Amino acid sequence: MVKKETTEQSRIARLTAIVTQLQARQLLTATELSKKYNISIRTVYRDMRTLEEAGVPICTKEGKGYSLVDGYSLPPVMLNETEANALITAERFVVKSRDTSFIKEFTEAIVKIKSVLRHNTRDKADFLAKRMEVRQNETNDRSSGFLSVLQLALTNFNLVRIDYGNSSNDETSRTIEPFALYNTHENWILIAKCRLRNDYRSFRLDRIKNLCRLDTTFEPHKLTLAEYFEICRKKSMTPDS
Repeated sequence: MVKKETTEQSRIARLTAIVTQLQARQLLTATELSKKYNISIRTVYRDMRTLEEAGVPICTKEGKGYSLVDGYSLPPVMLNETEANALITAERFVVKSRDTSFIKEFTEAIVKIKSVLRHNTRDKADFLAKRMEVRQNETNDRSSGFLSVLQLALTNFNLVRIDYGNSSNDETSRTIEPFALYNTHENWILIAKCRLRNDYRSFRLDRIKNLCRLDTTFEPHKLTLAEYFEICRKKSMTPDS
């Protein structure tokens, strides 16, 4: 009896997780779900039928996968204590990110997430926040305020115009196509295709003097971030001629 109840609880948890995944992604294939939950393709089909019968509006796209009908959403997700702790830990790092826009957006998001936590979990999360600190070199006073707008430009394929100062403090104006962002623990770095140089360049966010996200869009880059780093690695290994 206990084993049967445990199996049913496991299935309910899996079904809930599948809906959460579908809500987070535009499309999921049966193969992806099968591998993630270590179940057969046939079980995936049964799970989908169960969700449909329960009233979850799932769209089946032949040869592509599953998605949710636009506008459908789950009730607020209740995080357990370890999940809440993971968010609090991330928050400690974010407040040291030295980008004012990102700190503001993340802090507001954390407040909204905390509002749906159970009282006991929220109290423990608040307690943990008071007992965690991330320290950096205090002489590093470099900062920026453009991360949030660059994230929007990157995901919406907007051109961006920047005034950029190099290490010699010479300033140039560039129109760029945001490609990727990465963090070195000291600075946020933007990788973008520079239309002035007609090539990919790296820009430190703390050296961007002015920034304007344009309404004009560009074609998404076919290059992946992994491929970009591999190209950089090969260039660094090429001996000077």
